[in-house]
Amino acid sequence: MSFSNRTFKQHYLYQDEYWDPKGGPIFFYAGNEGPIEGFWTATGFVHEIAPQFGAFVVFPEHRYYGKSLPFGADCFKSPYLGLLTIEQAMADYAVFLTALKEQLNATQSKVIAFGGSYGGMLAAYMRFKYPNIIDGSLAASAPIYMQDINGPHDFFFQHVTQDFRDINEKCYDSVKMAFQLMNNLAASGPSGLRVISKEFKLCNTLQDDKSYQHLLGWIRNAFTMMAMLDYPYPTGFMGNLPGFPVKVGCEFIMNSTSLLEGLANAAGVFYNSSLQCYDIYSEFIECADPTGCGTGPDAIAWDYQACTELLLPRGSNNVTDMFPVLPWNPELRAAYCQKTYGITPRDDWSAVQFWGQNIKSASNIIFSNGNLDPWMGGGVNEDLSESLVAVAVIGGAHHLDLRSSNQLDPPGVLLAREKEKAILRQWLS
Repeated sequence: MSFSNRTFKQHYLYQDEYWDPKGGPIFFYAGNEGPIEGFWTATGFVHEIAPQFGAFVVFPEHRYYGKSLPFGADCFKSPYLGLLTIEQAMADYAVFLTALKEQLNATQSKVIAFGGSYGGMLAAYMRFKYPNIIDGSLAASAPIYMQDINGPHDFFFQHVTQDFRDINEKCYDSVKMAFQLMNNLAASGPSGLRVISKEFKLCNTLQDDKSYQHLLGWIRNAFTMMAMLDYPYPTGFMGNLPGFPVKVGCEFIMNSTSLLEGLANAAGVFYNSSLQCYDIYSEFIECADPTGCGTGPDAIAWDYQACTELLLPRGSNNVTDMFPVLPWNPELRAAYCQKTYGITPRDDWSAVQFWGQNIKSASNIIFSNGNLDPWMGGGVNEDLSESLVAVAVIGGAHHLDLRSSNQLDPPGVLLAREKEKAILRQWLS
């Protein structure tokens, strides 16, 4: 099917309160997998530094997410879903920025790309692909090395485990023992599944091994989100969590009267323990991303991207991590994607299109990673040149450096932000 020169309405947010129209830069956030409003709110660093640089701030939304749906409700049907690609999203941004600069009469203004997680990957890729448009990028928590089939893929659940183990060894031991107890109960048949269902306050009793495996994924997802979003203060980003949720989860585990109660209460830190019961099928959707796809239409879009271009971590193995054996590998991914979308992943393509681990010919990119972030193992953690700079965010979880300043911020993120600002000044001078 040919779409010729058809266009669509792309949602975007901007603020020009501090912009210096006589040469001020454009700070562009590369929208990622969700409504742009959430990233606008969660990226206070860009707003805070805009006055210091006289910057115009703009956050365009990624196609097929939020309100930017080229074909409305038909977006997630064939053949329209095929237009959801990283290349197309980047081209959207390139066209958008070119038109914006002309509209603002700012064709000489430099553009700095910002992004966190997948958005951080896009910020780096925009500098790779469109150096004529993007003058520099801050790629926070961007696991770009993972996009090489020969790159790291076994780090994620090991790092989640270490985050909890660093709080208390007993927390780690209790989680492993709780999962072993669950496996023993599940193996005993319907009576064991009823016990598990009651302990976890499930809305619907587990019926078989398939529903039990879904529960295991639901629990693992809660620990994943607590580790990713282990900020020192409460947040509502990607879930309502207390400050230091990993510590809070461990406290529930160690202060409970039974292993299963502790594991259930820890999962409740993410899923809202005030609920009368948990609907594990509405709260967690199995997909091509073992770290989670979220829920709703955005989950479909991300699942599709995880089947086409994005290489993601392997599953858990109960050897290098504390979680049950929930395997995920290229063979399982290929079978799932063929069954779900009728497509076969091209595992070698990402390294060709997005440079894999051979990025030394690029320039003007900051790669920041927090030592608490499970995605750190897939990112750039060492300087590669004078202008490909790795910034360590000590005490930081998932792109904490991009968030607004907070009195509870660890010293490590304050130092990281100052270093990032200094590099930006150098690029813009």
